[in-house]
Amino acid sequence: MPVPTDAITSSRTPTADAALTLPVQSTDRDTENAGQPAEIVEHDLTFDGFRYTCRVARQGRLDTEPIVVLGGSSQDRHSWQRHEKWLTPLSSVITVDLPGYGTADFLPAKYGVDFLAAAVRHVVQELRIPRINLVAACYGGAIGVRFAQHYPHLLERMMLVGMTTVIPADYALAMERWDGMIRRGDTEPIARELADRFMSPPGTGHVRKKAAVARLVYQQIAAQNPEQLRMSAEHNSRLMRHEWYRPEPTPAVPSLVVTGEHDTLTTPAMGRTMAACLPSARFMTIEETDHLAPVERIADFADLMARFCTDRPLEGLPYATEPEVFGASLPA
Repeated sequence: MPVPTDAITSSRTPTADAALTLPVQSTDRDTENAGQPAEIVEHDLTFDGFRYTCRVARQGRLDTEPIVVLGGSSQDRHSWQRHEKWLTPLSSVITVDLPGYGTADFLPAKYGVDFLAAAVRHVVQELRIPRINLVAACYGGAIGVRFAQHYPHLLERMMLVGMTTVIPADYALAMERWDGMIRRGDTEPIARELADRFMSPPGTGHVRKKAAVARLVYQQIAAQNPEQLRMSAEHNSRLMRHEWYRPEPTPAVPSLVVTGEHDTLTTPAMGRTMAACLPSARFMTIEETDHLAPVERIADFADLMARFCTDRPLEGLPYATEPEVFGASLPA
């Protein structure tokens, strides 16, 4: 995930959340040189009896609606900090440890994607935000789509990263085996398998920072403590027990589906299928990346997020393919 954004304000009317007042607009130079640290506020919340935490990073500007980021199952509310310096000059950035993940309460597997989408709605309502920009990656993408389907009145734009309409069959089979390994505490072999699964295999194509990212994935999984392992096992059970994607009506909000050029877990073909299910979608691939594009090209990925959330052109970007248009109701 990538870097600089030239700061151009959205053509839409900025929307303030409860904690922010509308400031004067900045110049391009203001945003490019935005070096002041963002203010961080954390909120401990409870939804349906489960405690969880959301993190809000802000610099006092609102050129676009607040950006809510839902990361993958192995990510927490701190995983997107390195993107914030390019995003907080435009709006507040909200990340969350939903129930069952990060430092939140353990969530039994009987609670599925519908419950987690309702928890995201709870975040938005508790922060008193009228509408959000939603960026949702991998497992967060499943939650994000369900949120869009159930609570369209809260959504301004939606960006999906590494999202598909189906869990790949070989991954589903492997997940059943991993579930047993996790419950036995066999973290080292599963860490190696998962690192290999998330990264594209040798010979697929050049991927930036591949070795470093693979080591990071392995280390994070292998270092899980007993409670994190318990949550991981329950997460696998949740994936196997509940619908990943449900073909319900989805609002015609501006949408962008993004996949790594060499992603072999959620392939570009799968991303196009996902985009075709959305009434106002575009599809792009990030060059020289695989499933972990947001950490392989941090600055560029952040730039793409910022452009999308402020309605700036996505054509001619040096790090991505030209956008492919799906659906008829795209913004002018």
